[in-house]
Amino acid sequence: MVGHARAGALAGAALLLTGLLAGCDGGTDDKPADGTDHSAASSPGQSSATPSGQPGMPGLPAALTSQRPDWNSCKAPAGGSAPGGDWRCATVKVPLDYAKPEGDTIKIAVIRKKARDEGRRLGAMLFNFGGPGGSGVSILPRAAGSYKKLNARYDLVSFDPRGVAGSAGVNCRTDKETEDASRKVDMTPDTAAEEAAFMKDGADFGAGCERRSGKVLPYVGTTNAARDMDLIREVLGDQKLTYFGMSYGTELGGTYAHLFPENVGRTVLDAVVDPTADTIGHARNQATGFQRALENYLKDRGQDPKAGTQRIARLLERIDKKPLPTTSGRELNESLAITGIVMPLYSKSNWPYLTQALDEAEKSGTGNMLLQLADAYNGRDEKGHYDTQNHSQRAISCADSKLRPTAAEARAMLPEFRKLSPVFGPFLAWDTAGWCAQWPVKGEHDNPEASAPGAGPILVVGTTGDPATPYEGARKMADELGEGVGIMLTNKGEGHGAYGESTCVTSTVNAYFLEGKVPADGRTCS
Repeated sequence: MVGHARAGALAGAALLLTGLLAGCDGGTDDKPADGTDHSAASSPGQSSATPSGQPGMPGLPAALTSQRPDWNSCKAPAGGSAPGGDWRCATVKVPLDYAKPEGDTIKIAVIRKKARDEGRRLGAMLFNFGGPGGSGVSILPRAAGSYKKLNARYDLVSFDPRGVAGSAGVNCRTDKETEDASRKVDMTPDTAAEEAAFMKDGADFGAGCERRSGKVLPYVGTTNAARDMDLIREVLGDQKLTYFGMSYGTELGGTYAHLFPENVGRTVLDAVVDPTADTIGHARNQATGFQRALENYLKDRGQDPKAGTQRIARLLERIDKKPLPTTSGRELNESLAITGIVMPLYSKSNWPYLTQALDEAEKSGTGNMLLQLADAYNGRDEKGHYDTQNHSQRAISCADSKLRPTAAEARAMLPEFRKLSPVFGPFLAWDTAGWCAQWPVKGEHDNPEASAPGAGPILVVGTTGDPATPYEGARKMADELGEGVGIMLTNKGEGHGAYGESTCVTSTVNAYFLEGKVPADGRTCS
């Protein structure tokens, strides 16, 4: 929920909750490193064409466009285990700065599982599972069972976007610093002292990013990640990019379509980020979406949504005054409690976790379950190691957005946000200022451009009960892509993402990817 779609990387939420009680994957590398390769990427030959949609951008040197990945067995990700023998990993060199393509390069980590039916192979399908900041190299092997039918004719491919994990991953603070902030910083400050500590923590985080990852920090935005995707496409040998993007991956996909419309192949965007929303707009959307999901959850439990919302809001007020104890010795504060409530709202199948967690907090006065849910969301394992997705997410989000809301501006939004959601509104209003107010790098735009005249049809899937990327954003994405490009598919249901959850959506997407069958614009699955 932090930023505009953290949970998107939890293609994610469901995968992490599957093993919740057994502990979570995690880990962090506390050593500063910028991940750049200072050897020149120049070559006497140049790529013949200037990247489309980028007037004035220089062409890429042949040393980059003629790369061929050196596929090898995959190493285990931090805190996890290596994928099976069908998976191969490689790196692709890309320019650190596309305006200087013969300068420094960074390596993009890529993972692949080859198509089972080589004779009927259609090419490579590139995935981005969201975030921003999600590691595709880590997530795809865990999620691949959902794409078994697609894997018959497509190589399944994913990558760590620049600034993420194995691709010059941004690192901003140590585990201890993260733990201290989690324990001490109130994410919904009520006093001047709490507000000052909240804003100082945001500034300290940004300073840590600059100190540890300053070389890559200006270049980790979505536009450059989309350019990397086109170079990956070329290196893999495909004329068109076949792409499956979820959550933030839909923003990345829309950006790619805008920059490279003639290279757009079969593309699906599921759980769609509103391309017309700025930082504050995303926060409004999420306050609306999470409140809607919470009310749907309460209705499903046979409870009055308004009364249930007020009951949970009062619980959070009590926790804010007196955190709940846990058997781990750590306390559940209000910020962690909100995160723990958010986590299971991403999928209806995980609603029972929320029921158990709220029952424990309200009846037993302990916060074990909510803390486990918050830890899963925050990438913390049982040993206290944190992954660095939040580091990457903030760096990418702040590199993208020009907006730098101040504490005063966030405070002024509180009445509106409390009305949108008494439970999540204050957290999301303050979140707009906590991230980028004193960020060391300027942002690129107010909101991303997704218009893609001349592109082939792009299937845009919106779920009516999506908490993190509310349904309304899908319609706006389809409109932004343009007439004949954005093909809207509505899923009447709950949860963040429809593929693999709705039989109708799954079969429609499979027919589109495998047979090229484009559904009628405006079709509804229920």
